[in-house]
Amino acid sequence: MGYRGRNRSLGHSVPPENEVGTETDSFRIPPGYDTSGLHMRTLDRLGRWKDSGAITKLQHDAIAGIVRKDRFSVYLELNILLYLGALSIAGGVGWTVREHFSDLGDFAILSSLFLVLAVSFYYCFSRALPFSLGEVESPNPVVDYVLYLACALFSITLGYIEFRFQMLRDAWDYYLLVSAIVFFVLSYRFDNRFVLSLGLSTLAGWFGLRFWRFGFISPGSLRGAAMAYGAIVAAMGAYLQSREIKKHFFETYLHVAANVVFMATLSGVDRNAGGLIWVAGLVVLGVFAVTMGIRNRKFPFVAYGTIYPYLGISFELLRGIHDNITVLSYVVVSGTAVVIWLVYVARRFGRES
Repeated sequence: MGYRGRNRSLGHSVPPENEVGTETDSFRIPPGYDTSGLHMRTLDRLGRWKDSGAITKLQHDAIAGIVRKDRFSVYLELNILLYLGALSIAGGVGWTVREHFSDLGDFAILSSLFLVLAVSFYYCFSRALPFSLGEVESPNPVVDYVLYLACALFSITLGYIEFRFQMLRDAWDYYLLVSAIVFFVLSYRFDNRFVLSLGLSTLAGWFGLRFWRFGFISPGSLRGAAMAYGAIVAAMGAYLQSREIKKHFFETYLHVAANVVFMATLSGVDRNAGGLIWVAGLVVLGVFAVTMGIRNRKFPFVAYGTIYPYLGISFELLRGIHDNITVLSYVVVSGTAVVIWLVYVARRFGRES
């Protein structure tokens, strides 16, 4: 097989050729030759190298998978492509409606939107598994993203109706409430976290507009509204979990609530007075998030509890510093320390898994 001395791709010394066999680089396996024995010998040698410490377990598993010609998953890449595709289609439809509504006409636009919505929802309902209060696997990834696309087109349709016909006028924010309710119902029917996140963000928009209409327009009032919203979302998720209604959705509620509360607290740091109080609040929230994240093995919450306090402390420390070299040095050193900490925690979670 031609291995000599140090294998650079592995970063470890491996036995020389005379210890692993007599195959040479010019050796070719004839067509139809049974290679099962060759693979077994190679796997046996890999096992001996791992036992002797020549290669690590991670390297052994990676090379053994190649020798066995194991299949590898492209699930993540496929989901990213489907998500970007759904966003691109929705963005393209929104741009077309905005730029060419006068040329296309209301009937053509609305009939097209309703037709696409009908086809999308029919596709989802016809392929979805029966509803259950527990977790239900999606029949295929396409259903999830067609549903996500349908929800985005539903929002575009409502926005266009209000833009052209002004049916609710000053009460147009109720479109957001209606959309949020529809998204919640669909997310639970199809067990879709993407749509649940869309519903929570839409509800946040309605919540903020309601506070603004009540006259709470100061930064402090909006900050308080955001914190109240975060608390409501967390409480709602905890209640539904206690009732065993889609218990696996609880983490999605916590993600939204944590980000809202952290961002609301972070927004108070840039105040000229009282910034230190908000920094202290960020540190307390950060310690809590990191502790609970490590205890429950939820790395995103460790990241939230690290990054948001880091940003708040950095804003406060650099507030009166105008020397670019000093600022750059701080960002490089502190940013590197944060990255090292997060990588360490991530690797620790991976090893324990």
